[in-house]
Amino acid sequence: MSQTQTLDVGLEGLDALTGVDALCLFVAEDDRPLPSSAGYVDWRLCGALSRVLQGGFFTGVKDDWLLLPSDGKLTVPRIFVVGLGSRKRLDAASLGEALAGAAKVLSRAKVEAVALEVPQGSSLSDSARAEAYQRQFLPAFKGGRVSLLADKGLVGSLSSRKG
Repeated sequence: MSQTQTLDVGLEGLDALTGVDALCLFVAEDDRPLPSSAGYVDWRLCGALSRVLQGGFFTGVKDDWLLLPSDGKLTVPRIFVVGLGSRKRLDAASLGEALAGAAKVLSRAKVEAVALEVPQGSSLSDSARAEAYQRQFLPAFKGGRVSLLADKGLVGSLSSRKG
C-alpha cells in the first residue's frame, strides 16, 4: 500500500518534493496555456514542455505519453507527461482510465516515489477526483510513496473519504 503525502499546487509544493524519483503531469489537448502543475513545471523548465507541444511531438491527446528529464531544474529527475484528450470532455470514467494507465506505466518504469496532481475537469467534482485517485491510481501504482500536489477542494474530499 502506498503512503500519500499532500502538498500545495504551485512552485512551493514542487520545491518541497524530496525523495521523489518521478513527477507525473496530465496535459489535455486543449490546455493552452498549461494550467496548474504543468504550467509551474514548464516555467521551471524554461518553456521546454511548451516547445514540445508547439513542435507537435506530444499534443496531449488521449494515450499520448512523454518522458522529459528535469535537467536539475527540479528536485525530481524524470517527468512523465500523460495526454488526457479534451479537458472539456474529461469525466470520472476517463479520469479513472488516465490515472490507472499512468500508475501502470510508472510501475513498469520502476518508479518508487511519484508526485502528481489529480487533473480537474469542468464536469468533475472534487469527490469524483478523490474517488478516481483512490480507486484507480493507488491500487495500480506499485511504488511505495505518492506526493499529491493537491488543491484545497481535493484535500477536503480525500479527508472526508477516509472516515
